[in-house]
Amino acid sequence: MNEKAKKEAEKSKFEDIVETQETLEQINEEEKVEEVISDADLLILEKDKFLRLFAEFENYKRRTSKERIELYKTANQELMTVLIPILDDFDRAVAEITKVKDKNLLKGVELIQNKFKSTLKQKGLEEIVVKSGDIFNADQHEAITIIPAPTPELKGKIVEVIEKGYKLGDKIIRFPKVITGQ
Repeated sequence: MNEKAKKEAEKSKFEDIVETQETLEQINEEEKVEEVISDADLLILEKDKFLRLFAEFENYKRRTSKERIELYKTANQELMTVLIPILDDFDRAVAEITKVKDKNLLKGVELIQNKFKSTLKQKGLEEIVVKSGDIFNADQHEAITIIPAPTPELKGKIVEVIEKGYKLGDKIIRFPKVITGQ
């Protein structure tokens, strides 16, 4: 090989090395760009995951808070359901003592009844006020029987209240039992 050919080969080799180095630099730059892009994508994904987790946690807090409030409102429901028949017994006792006309006995029973009622009222128990002549509502009343209306005004209305109804907070724990007119 002559010297010119050697120089041409070296020049070609040098150009190949430079071209390879430029290609490697370009690949490195592309990888860096891809890393930056992938880091940005990763950051966006992590931020999205964080926001979803935060929203889920907020929903959990709101739901448990609502459940806790609901539980607090109706925590005494079972106890109140057991005590309601005692209120009915007091009403019957007062009615019978009134017939006997023993004022001292009546006064004593009424005092105990009023104290018992006020204690239950403090705990959230409320009597559902229903009287003869009110419009019957199946969502709020329990019809025991239907009788022919004694007067035309009582058609489709409550004729008589058999048993009082009670609610604890907004929830009815015993529906008033009524007789309706047809």
